Amino acid sequence: MPKSRRDKRVSLTQTKKKGLESKQSLIEEVRNCLDLYEHVFIFSVSNMRNSKLKEVRNTWKHSRFFYGKNKVMALAFGKTPETEVKTGLYKLAAKLQNEVGLLFTNKTKDEVIQWFKEYSEHDHARAGNIATSTVELAEGPLTQFSHAIEPHLRKLGLPVALKKGIVTMLEEHTVCKDGDVLTPEQCKILKLLNIVMAQFTINMQYMWDKGTGEFEAFEVSPPEQIFNKVRVTSDDQEYDFVDQNMNVVESETKAETKDDLGSETETMVTGKENVPDAENLFASDMVKTPRRSSRIKNKK
Repeated sequence: MPKSRRDKRVSLTQTKKKGLESKQSLIEEVRNCLDLYEHVFIFSVSNMRNSKLKEVRNTWKHSRFFYGKNKVMALAFGKTPETEVKTGLYKLAAKLQNEVGLLFTNKTKDEVIQWFKEYSEHDHARAGNIATSTVELAEGPLTQFSHAIEPHLRKLGLPVALKKGIVTMLEEHTVCKDGDVLTPEQCKILKLLNIVMAQFTINMQYMWDKGTGEFEAFEVSPPEQIFNKVRVTSDDQEYDFVDQNMNVVESETKAETKDDLGSETETMVTGKENVPDAENLFASDMVKTPRRSSRIKNKK
């Protein structure tokens, strides 16, 4: 069939560049905010989610957020003491690097720091994120899954099969380990298991006070890790914290005791029985890792 002359390809990716007018408009808006607000904060975002940032904007309608175009915003402040718009702003302009944003507000420093310190939202991890927990699937039935999803689970790499119409793990399987870079398949499995590893937070790094012209830097503390191991059973998920440092200290203590006694062999109490040959025991995976006494159950 001959090609129609009316059949023309129209590219939908053609966009007009934001030229000089857009940059000048941003500079004007930033300088107007300097007159309206008393404090300027530089913040960074962990695990960016546009929907979460939009919620924060709606909550802080009394303030103004700018995110992106660091060089243009730095130009609005003034990069040197000679070109700065107000006293001390050139110090703030020097910190506009990497993925950061600006917050203009009339709230006090304590109010801003306290609110964003307590604010955090959890979400499913995406490919490329770092795993914050070791996730293990126990052998046996997985009643939380429908029989129709079994082929999809096999494509994701899980050793599953249908037994009497129930999705069943044929063997124990580790989905990911703490510190690994997550792949798309691992993220899909974690989402199906309803395990969240991404935490959306906004961290305040620097502040400028219009009244005094002072520049202040804040220390960003990492979020507290409540658990680093998740074990998925047939009908529930067990969240636990495994302290690897305690295991190292315990091993060093046992080694010192052996040197003091001067014996070639040593027994170690594991809670059930005495196991001989401590040197081979410490080198193997049989050493029981200390855990917190409290265990968190997943409530759906």
